[in-house]
Amino acid sequence: MSVLGSDLIGKVAIITGGASGIGRAVVKGFASQGAKVVIADIDEEQGEKVLNDMVQMGGEGIFCRTDVSSSSSVSGLVQKTIDTYGRLDFACNNAGVEGVTAAIADALEEDWDRTININLKGVWLCMKYECEQMLKQGAGCIVNISSVMGLVGNSGIAPYVAAKHGVLGLTKSVALDYARSGIRVNAVCPGGIYTPIIERLVDTMPEVVEGLKALTPMGDLGFPEDIANTVIWLCSDKANYITGQSIPVDGGFTIQ
Repeated sequence: MSVLGSDLIGKVAIITGGASGIGRAVVKGFASQGAKVVIADIDEEQGEKVLNDMVQMGGEGIFCRTDVSSSSSVSGLVQKTIDTYGRLDFACNNAGVEGVTAAIADALEEDWDRTININLKGVWLCMKYECEQMLKQGAGCIVNISSVMGLVGNSGIAPYVAAKHGVLGLTKSVALDYARSGIRVNAVCPGGIYTPIIERLVDTMPEVVEGLKALTPMGDLGFPEDIANTVIWLCSDKANYITGQSIPVDGGFTIQ
């Protein structure tokens, strides 16, 4: 990842869902730019491993076990960040679950609740406590990870689609709340990305992965680093007049 400049060096970033996939790539991307990184995830073992890898590459940071659907857990995450580093400059709200595939008549209420609580309420809670701190500082930048399913619909995954659409609505509203307070809020909408979910499908349902590639105008899926590069650019001074936007990184999927 190329260096964007000195504007990220020594700054502090929280990455939720930082233990794997896109989150892990964002963690490593911020560390490569000289930021101090707080890795937040419910998976303690994997989170500590990512922290170890980051430190090995010369980065600085901490791990904080976090359940983004819990107000006390998220407030504790932000407080630990402040206790450790004294400030919060950037946040990437990435934690999420894929949910259960089912048409709505067959769907279970508990599956809806879990998907919405993590994918939507979790982003709301994270922004609530992140913005509280950023307002004290008079500056900050937040990037929420939505999905191309936040821009279009898809059968069988209504709770996931609803949550990811909701993330874009939250992004726009909070961007307007704080547009004159030095806080920028944007969203990134990944298309098909080679994450652990896709890697499992390669082994178990390769035809699904090939189908995703065929539906993508560029003919292949993206990599977590493609999302990380976009997140870090949005947090840099090079994007300082951008707020409230939802940027697809999807190989052309949503322009069809």
